[in-house]
Amino acid sequence: MKKSLYLSLLGVAMLTTAFAQDLSKGRISGNFEIDAQYYNPDSAIGAPAVPEKALMNGWGNINYVNGKFSAGVRYESYLNVMQGYDPRNKGTGLPYRFASYNNEDLEITVGSFYEQFGTGLTLRAYEDRGLLYDNALDGVRARFKVRDGLYLKGLWGKQRTFFTTSPGIVRGFDGEINLNEFFANAFDSCKTTVILGGSFVSKYQADQDPSLVLPENVGVSAGRFNIIRGKINFSGEYAYKINDPSTTNGFIYKPGEAIFTSLVYSQKGLGIALSAKRIDNMSYRSDRSATLTAAMINYLPALTRQHTYPLAAFYPYATQPNGEVGWQADIGYKFKKGTKFGGKYGTDIAVNYSAAYGLDTTNLNDENGRRFGYSAAYFSTGEEFFQDINVEISKKISKKLKGTLLYSNIRYNKNVIEGKSGYPIIASHIAVVDIIYRITDDVALRTDLEHLYATEDHGSWAVALVELTMAPHWFVAGIDQYNYGNEHVDERIHYFSTQVGYTRGTNRIALGYGKQRAGIFCVGGVCRFVPASNGFTLVITSSF
Repeated sequence: MKKSLYLSLLGVAMLTTAFAQDLSKGRISGNFEIDAQYYNPDSAIGAPAVPEKALMNGWGNINYVNGKFSAGVRYESYLNVMQGYDPRNKGTGLPYRFASYNNEDLEITVGSFYEQFGTGLTLRAYEDRGLLYDNALDGVRARFKVRDGLYLKGLWGKQRTFFTTSPGIVRGFDGEINLNEFFANAFDSCKTTVILGGSFVSKYQADQDPSLVLPENVGVSAGRFNIIRGKINFSGEYAYKINDPSTTNGFIYKPGEAIFTSLVYSQKGLGIALSAKRIDNMSYRSDRSATLTAAMINYLPALTRQHTYPLAAFYPYATQPNGEVGWQADIGYKFKKGTKFGGKYGTDIAVNYSAAYGLDTTNLNDENGRRFGYSAAYFSTGEEFFQDINVEISKKISKKLKGTLLYSNIRYNKNVIEGKSGYPIIASHIAVVDIIYRITDDVALRTDLEHLYATEDHGSWAVALVELTMAPHWFVAGIDQYNYGNEHVDERIHYFSTQVGYTRGTNRIALGYGKQRAGIFCVGGVCRFVPASNGFTLVITSSF
């Protein structure tokens, strides 16, 4: 670890010296965060004893820019990693460091980098601190603008897996052409913008399996389009993956494919978005034996609303890479001021519907043959995975008062999404009333009341939150989540927590104490399990 740290620092220093003779002309920026928790065992909620008593996640970015040259490092420390995150995040180091040079139409990056091809069906390297998810690539990337309207990208590297890299090597190429820019003279008066793109990604991993003959090079190719005309935006992408036996799919040799399409209409006061997808055996990792969120090369969107209210987010959806069909519809409308429904200040209403189903599959008895595993009908669906129908109304009532009402009806297949067994489809009805009252220009009081009705799983819940903000520095908040409908009387528990925070400029510190219920936390279909906990929390953030 120390050797890697010293080499990383030395590499960045050498590149900085090579590309930027006068460091005083450059600009340095960065940000830091420390999350820590002291844990108390609590048998009533299932919170286990933590041997270290306290756990910590910490990280900091330092970036340097000087003209066409930029470089940066991120230091990370997990001593040990907080509960609810993958325990393989353990230790300290510099897992992310890069140097980049941008000379007009050509950009070269060496070291760590993030990248996405199209919608991500073939490749998406990104991070999400809320999940502690980071699949950055470590290697070389080039971006080249051939001419107006024609853009190329190429990369070669290995994926980050915690404080090391996965055994596979990832190679990728992406090209995109904007026909209106490329053929400027021919499309000068055209009101329709057409953008076409394509990508190819290949991974290499040596075959060391004694019982199976595994493909060492696995490729994924994709084509995409984006058509824009006036208020309408229509886009889509199709990806095809050759056979890729892995732990995720049970080491079958069936090819994979994915299709994603979206249609958006937008004008002042009205927005409509329709999207759909079909995924079949599209888990694509740089380590065929990896599990959970490790070593994922591509990204498969969930097509569900990302709720922020606690009870609305109680049953989030996790993308099923082995096979699913999903769709989503969003409609947002603003009633104008002075109308019957708009009132004095106007009224916003948003309606969302999303659903996900399994594929309609037939198991194949081909263990001694091609080992395809199953066949899937293309235009029919199988088992219900998830459904969410929600309506949200937001309205400013007066200069001091505004509120939001939310209703959501969620159907959740716990057996599929969480890998459980024996559960029926969980049907829940969630209602939220969120009121903000501005006492003075600097002081605001927010009250959030929520209710979840369900007869399955843990039963019904009620939530009450009160938050007082005293700009520009202080805030105090308290929340109580009460599982009053649990069929087991001894599990009808109040999960109460409180937090106080202070902000000055770009510095923020927050101290809290309380109980956290066990559950699933998801962002964009990528999820982690959060165990029950009881204790003190500390969060410190800063940027410069």
